[in-house]
Amino acid sequence: MTPSPVDPWQRRYPARPFLAASVAVVRDGRVLVAARGRPPMQGVFSLPGGLVEPGETLAGAALRELREEVGLAAEIVAVLAPLEIIERDGGGVLHHYVVLPHAARWTGGEPATGPEALSLRWVDAAEVLALVTTAGLPAVIAGALAAVAGAAA
Repeated sequence: MTPSPVDPWQRRYPARPFLAASVAVVRDGRVLVAARGRPPMQGVFSLPGGLVEPGETLAGAALRELREEVGLAAEIVAVLAPLEIIERDGGGVLHHYVVLPHAARWTGGEPATGPEALSLRWVDAAEVLALVTTAGLPAVIAGALAAVAGAAA
């Protein structure tokens, strides 16, 4: 696994937003979600994803993170609306991420847990509502399901 170019603790009080990419992998009408293995939001369900490295495309970063975090291969079929995650505290902006989620069709591999994914689940648009998730995840999953279904038509 390639180490992140930025230590998570150095992401606090950033001088500028961090750019990240994630991927909603669709298989049999369900999307893979992972309980985050590291702070921030450890244990909260999200999509596989992470920071974009210099010289890497957003889609490339999403697919790399998917391989590294859960061991899956996928084909990107759509780019979804960006998410802005801004957390403030008394000292200013504690965290600021801009995440570009992608919708993808599963092409291979079976998901495996690891240091960045404590638990994995395949969910549909209704099942994700019962989970504790990162902000905006239910809408991203609904968008990914629609995009992959539309690409198959």
